[in-house]
Amino acid sequence: MARLACAGLVAALLTGGAAHAQTQGRAVRDFCADRPGKATPACILDKGRLQIETGVVDAALDQGPDAYLLGQTELRLGISRHTELEAAWTPLSVERGAGVRRSGIGDLTLGFRSALTDPDGQGAAVSLQGFVTAPTATHGQGAGGWEGGARLPVSVDLAHGFALGVTPEADARRDADGRGAHLAYSGAVSISHDLAGASVAVELWGERDDDPAGHVASASFDVSAAWMVGKDLQLDVGANAGLTHATPDLELYVGVARRF
Repeated sequence: MARLACAGLVAALLTGGAAHAQTQGRAVRDFCADRPGKATPACILDKGRLQIETGVVDAALDQGPDAYLLGQTELRLGISRHTELEAAWTPLSVERGAGVRRSGIGDLTLGFRSALTDPDGQGAAVSLQGFVTAPTATHGQGAGGWEGGARLPVSVDLAHGFALGVTPEADARRDADGRGAHLAYSGAVSISHDLAGASVAVELWGERDDDPAGHVASASFDVSAAWMVGKDLQLDVGANAGLTHATPDLELYVGVARRF
């Protein structure tokens, strides 16, 4: 599965490059990346545009084992005016501490995002995002089975340069005992604004996982900043502070996004 995923990424790169050549000379939409933060923007890539978004390092620090994600990458490809295809994979996941010492690759997630409003229009933007996760991870590093879910990203430009992002989500999760599936619900609300050359955002995120083995409530308060380098390259950093016992005490990350 990992080899098939890599082959798919290469094929998408070649396809995206060819399609982009056909769009030269036409105006493109403003740069819009999924990262940083947990709220998902409603924006859709232009047809033929390819975007690669990579979490260079993501460290979740907790009283139990610390977790590190290295090179976590999402690939986005615009296939029409209203729709894009997406793929995400983590090449290296590491857990260390509290008697735990393991590492491996992560699961592969495939999905789409389709605009429910005019992607080039004014006012609030809404899209539908669906995804499925294949169990490609090393044992103990992933869900252990097939999962899936849907999001409804909403983006709204507010007064005085502020922007609001809201992302409700519902997932079908694998039970902890591996014998069935259950629902999990989450939501993220963010407020962003340009400050000193960066797009700075604050965010609240919460999740309820209704696993039959025990319901889990997670929440965090997040801050992030992103800087544009030209029109097609973004650098970002962020920090998430856990608000419940089930959430890592502190998560720190740095990443990059590039549009082609």
